[in-house]
Amino acid sequence: MNRRRFLKTGLLGGVALAAGGAWIVWRDVRDADAGIPARDHLAIVVRAVAPVMLAGSLSDTRPAADVTRIVDGVKTVIAAFPASVQAEVADLFRLLDFRSVRRLLTGVASDWPVAHPQEIAAFLERWRHSRLSLLQSGYFALHDLILGAWYADASTWDALGYAGPPNVE
Repeated sequence: MNRRRFLKTGLLGGVALAAGGAWIVWRDVRDADAGIPARDHLAIVVRAVAPVMLAGSLSDTRPAADVTRIVDGVKTVIAAFPASVQAEVADLFRLLDFRSVRRLLTGVASDWPVAHPQEIAAFLERWRHSRLSLLQSGYFALHDLILGAWYADASTWDALGYAGPPNVE
């Protein structure tokens, strides 16, 4: 094989790999946005991550109801943010719901609803201790939103031994 043929083959291989990668990402975006109304990326991710972040805190009898309240609480908090912050948070949840991005950035191979809690915990620890400030920011955004929604819910206060905010009259 001469040098010219080698370079052409390499260039064609690179183009083929780029096209394949673009097709995979396009397919993931299409799949993640499938459904009418639009897929609720936030709910999908929070339903998977919240039980791991709050391990041992959710009720034994109704953990699904607890997670539903957390999802609603996170949505309530995000609704109070300025529009630019809402868009950034929506982008975070949308990206985390893309199959290829999820695998690349989090290491979670399974779809969120069936992901193993140990896989999710490992991803959270990687992001928490990452040298990349963007991943750390993503972790702390998830952390603050989920724990904030949990601790702001008055139904959790008895279990925490918190009597509620002082009555100022």
